[in-house]
Amino acid sequence: MTSPHIENFAPDACTLPAAELPVRGAEFTALFAASLRGLQRVAQTSLRLTLAGDTDQSTLMDLTAREAECCSFFTFTVLAVDGAVLLDVSVPPAYVDVLDSLARHAASAAGLAA
Repeated sequence: MTSPHIENFAPDACTLPAAELPVRGAEFTALFAASLRGLQRVAQTSLRLTLAGDTDQSTLMDLTAREAECCSFFTFTVLAVDGAVLLDVSVPPAYVDVLDSLARHAASAAGLAA
């Protein structure tokens, strides 16, 4: 099985070394493919990802902390609610296009309509 083409959603403001971008992208792809159950655009600058309740929250928090470290415009909030794990992602208005790309990446990896 081949992986779906996932666009690079890392903007120029990302400080992650270029050689590490594919690895980080693969981490998000694996997370979305295994755990994403739904996504909702809460506002222009905010996205809510609903993940399976058995998603490893410590791994998720590690991944999002590393992403926020190199892309400081992201704000990630992880909440366990009613048998699911919610991942809220927000960005400043200047980075809405990055959030759009992340939403498309997540939907594509999980086989959901964006």
